[in-house]
Amino acid sequence: MRPGAICTIGYEGGTVAAFIRALKDAGVELVLDIRAAPVSRKKGFSKNQLAAHLSEAGIGYRHLRGLGTPKRGRDAARGGDLESFECIFLAHMDEPEALLDLGEAIALAQSRPVCLLCLERDPEHCHRMIVANRMVGETEQKLRHLFLDLTGVQPD
Repeated sequence: MRPGAICTIGYEGGTVAAFIRALKDAGVELVLDIRAAPVSRKKGFSKNQLAAHLSEAGIGYRHLRGLGTPKRGRDAARGGDLESFECIFLAHMDEPEALLDLGEAIALAQSRPVCLLCLERDPEHCHRMIVANRMVGETEQKLRHLFLDLTGVQPD
C-alpha cells in the first residue's frame, strides 16, 4: 500500500510545538531532514534536539545530507542569485551522494508518510521543492506543502 502525499515543511518563524502539530495533523510518520548542515539558531531545530522532540511525539527522523544544498548554492541563495543557486543545486542532484540519498528518500516515501524538512517557509524559494518534484516524478505520489501556524508566535 502506497502512503498518501509526500509532504514538505519549513520551520522558519515557528516553534517546535507548532512544527510537531503540523506533522501530526498531516499524519507524517518520518521527517527527512534535507539540510546540508542540520544546525539551527532556532531553539529545538538542530539535529539532535529535533530528533529527540520528534521521537517523543512518535515521529521518526532521518538526516539525508546528500540532499542538502552545497555551500556554493547556499551562498548564491543568500546573495539573492536564485538562478545560480538553482543551477548549482541541480548539478549537485547528479552527484553520487545526492542520488543515493534521493533513492533512500523515494524508498521511504513509498513505505510510509514522510515530510521533507528545511528552514524556508515558502517551498517555492527552497531546494526542497526540487527534491520533492524529483521524488513525485518517481513515485507518482501527490505533493503537499505543510505550513506552521504562526498565530501568536514571536518572530526569531
